Amino acid sequence: MSAIPSSAAAPTSGHLKKVLGPLQLWGIAVGLVISGEYFGWSYGWNTAGTLGFLVATVLVAAMYTTFIFSFTELSTAIPHAGGPFAYARRAFGPTGGFIAGFATLVEFVFAPPAIALAIGAYLNVQFPGIDPKMIALGAYVVFIALNWVGVSIAATFELFVTLLAIFELLVFMGVVAPGWSMANFVANGWAGGSVLDGKAVAGIFASIPFAIWFFLAIEGAAMAAEEARDPHRTIPMAYTTGIVTLVVLAFGVMVFAGGVGDWRTLANINDPLPQAMKAVVGASSGWLHMMVWIGLFGLIASFHGIIMGYSRQIFALARAGYLPRYFAALSPRFDTPHRALVAGGVVGVAAIFSDEWISFGGQTLTANIVTMAVLGAIVMYLVSMAALFKLRASEPHLHRPYRAPFYPVFPAIALGLGLVCLGAMVWFNTLLTVLFCVLMALAYAYFRLTADQRAAAAHDKLLSGTD
Repeated sequence: MSAIPSSAAAPTSGHLKKVLGPLQLWGIAVGLVISGEYFGWSYGWNTAGTLGFLVATVLVAAMYTTFIFSFTELSTAIPHAGGPFAYARRAFGPTGGFIAGFATLVEFVFAPPAIALAIGAYLNVQFPGIDPKMIALGAYVVFIALNWVGVSIAATFELFVTLLAIFELLVFMGVVAPGWSMANFVANGWAGGSVLDGKAVAGIFASIPFAIWFFLAIEGAAMAAEEARDPHRTIPMAYTTGIVTLVVLAFGVMVFAGGVGDWRTLANINDPLPQAMKAVVGASSGWLHMMVWIGLFGLIASFHGIIMGYSRQIFALARAGYLPRYFAALSPRFDTPHRALVAGGVVGVAAIFSDEWISFGGQTLTANIVTMAVLGAIVMYLVSMAALFKLRASEPHLHRPYRAPFYPVFPAIALGLGLVCLGAMVWFNTLLTVLFCVLMALAYAYFRLTADQRAAAAHDKLLSGTD
């Protein structure tokens, strides 16, 4: 890959170090997502009930499984820090790259503030006098700094906290199992109606963003592909084992949490697992305190991993001329995209303190931030699957170390279910959809005004279609 021209804002080679092995990449893939097992998903119960949300989660799990097995073909054929942006640009040209890049950026910039607020909520259980928003702000400072000092250190930390988070989820299931009952889980399970009730069907579709939250951002491991050793081997291993891990954990925590008492008390809060455990073991139990403290590792794993992801996305977009070249600089000491790290952090902190303009539509601030991130994700998934079909047709001889199984069935399923999810989200989140479209229109105006910036950017053979 060519270096960034000497006119870049700071000295940098434009290269990211290849230091990640398969286990570290698996840790990133799972860690990016695992906070979704700890919080956010329970808002889906608020609209669909436990049984309705179970249906939504089955549909979303099918979409993600077929998507990841298809997406892996792109990430191994084009191992690029831009991830979906790189695939779409190669398939559809600069405008395609813009759409995928904008959507990915929305997903990865809006997901961290939701997680940071959940970190604050978890710590607030232990320390009620502390403002959760200040904890969220502190989390940004700490984990931007950790990512700044090097990807190898950051990825090793990510693997460690991800393993702890998985262990804690298994402990949660074991501890609450004696208090679980099917009667609790199915009570009012169709949003207060029956399976044939129109309200129940509407609730299933309205809950889709929160089912997506179970798996959101697993595709972000593709943004570490430039830093992976032997990406043709490590990426498929990380993705295929990662999606299996997450599907098992998602259904496990949802079913066990929903059957320990009145699930409606957990349907609109940021810390459903500690509250579910409290219903079984009591407020003074050591298990509960362990859940709060170790449970933080699940939130930290995703928060830290998505910060890593958004920084690579901003870096790649800036390197290709889609964002100001200033953000393509690498730290002279650590070779990490330090300016991109800070830029995404500024947007995230603004979202945390934006109650007045993002808390609308009858949902909490966290629920709206989650929905905004999911909107970006779904648009990116659709563009990525379209890029897979396009590249199969336009570049049949492209070296593909991994090929999507059951092609074209798997990518077609992912594309079809993605369209269903997008339609449901637009229908039930009109105001947020308008906000998303306004942001995209502003970004597109910048895109149209900066063609010279892209022309002057470094030539990238992975984006241009040359091998």
